[in-house]
Amino acid sequence: MKRAFAALSGKPPGFRLDDAVFSQMESIEQRFAHAILEMIRSRRQALATKATSLPVDSSRYVAPVRLREAAFSDFEAVSGLKQRWGLNPDSIENWERLWLRNPAGVDGATERPIGWVLEADEAVVGYLGNISLSYRYGDRKLTAVAAHGLVVDPPYRSVGVTLTAGFFRQKSVDLYLTTSAIEAVGRMALAFKSSYLPQPDYGKVLFWVLQPYAFSQAVMKKLQLGQEISKIGSILASLAVGTHKTLGRRWPRQSSSPYLVNGIGIGEIGDDFQALWLQKLKEGPRLLAERSAAALRWHFGIPGDRGSARVLCCYENRDLVGYAVIRTDTDQETGLRTSIVADLLARNDDPEIVKALCVAAHDHARSIGSHVLELMGFPPGIRSVYSQWGPYTRAYPACPFLYKAADPALQRTLSNGAAWYAGPFDGDTTLIRPSYPSAPLSGASRAQTREHRDTAVCVPEQTASKVF
Repeated sequence: MKRAFAALSGKPPGFRLDDAVFSQMESIEQRFAHAILEMIRSRRQALATKATSLPVDSSRYVAPVRLREAAFSDFEAVSGLKQRWGLNPDSIENWERLWLRNPAGVDGATERPIGWVLEADEAVVGYLGNISLSYRYGDRKLTAVAAHGLVVDPPYRSVGVTLTAGFFRQKSVDLYLTTSAIEAVGRMALAFKSSYLPQPDYGKVLFWVLQPYAFSQAVMKKLQLGQEISKIGSILASLAVGTHKTLGRRWPRQSSSPYLVNGIGIGEIGDDFQALWLQKLKEGPRLLAERSAAALRWHFGIPGDRGSARVLCCYENRDLVGYAVIRTDTDQETGLRTSIVADLLARNDDPEIVKALCVAAHDHARSIGSHVLELMGFPPGIRSVYSQWGPYTRAYPACPFLYKAADPALQRTLSNGAAWYAGPFDGDTTLIRPSYPSAPLSGASRAQTREHRDTAVCVPEQTASKVF
């Protein structure tokens, strides 16, 4: 490896890779990794931005618009609106999951809107989804709502803020969350007195490149530099990343551990998760999204999902002492396969348990052919364990987490970063993924289904979980 790098650098055969050169190589490789990952996400971000910030043509006739609560019968119109502006595909089965099978909806005493739409000339020209969630702060149960999927046709962007106003005007809500918004949507949340999550490192993503050559190929494909340049660039980039990774021993590893980690599917989450969750609530007052067994199955059981989720369970003897959910998706354009730590819980935030789960997550991501493993969010204690193996870092490109508490006392409490256990499990960050319909409905069946869903009530999670 050293001779290869010397040759690549134009150095003589006797060249020694000393600390200074290694440090320079680290700096170059860090900048390279950061730049290419930003490029990979820039197009996705640009498509999302189109949905809310295109200029309005004032010379064009604009029909009067009205705001109303969304209904299940709006699904096709909302789906078409999302597709026009590059948002993720959705399915009616996923709407059933979000609003008919939601454990928070079943438990809540207040019936909440599934969202709001802007309507002009009997056409849906704007939409914002509204997802009910349950949270805990010590012994206190909190009702929360997460905004999702804001999209407005260009002529109506100037009144699009009324959708956000509908979201923040909801009553009987303890906590309003905006967790995956682009910058323009984040500004709207701030205008309604939301605050940034008080954890400065939340948007600092830690990541490992697992397959340097395949990763570099995906990057070059994204950059569209031409076949010859892409081939040479892939070789040089993968050599730099691979050499630095090997010499720096930059990957999670563990020589010995008293813990055993096994992988299960989402549908296999059982009573031992419930016991761990109840134990976690007793460890001290922190804001935690509901992680009962039913809530976990619902959260990650996405119908028509073309990605995958695996639960890594950490045992001490036969007791479940921690778990990590690894979510994996493939970019259809570049083939880049990314695994993320979608959720992680460990008894007393024990560093040894976190370490065992980190090593297992890395091994799992490699075994399924992922190119990158990422971690975003989580408390400092969790991040410090991951950081000890020298992951690369990049800044998340948007506003990753904003919140507003209805109670001023709770708002003051949550202004302390230590009050949070925040990660991708919160809000809609991992709750919403591309969802594809199982089969198209006929016209008659579609009408009957809409009528049923518009008059349906939430069904118990015990029944709904059988679907997943």
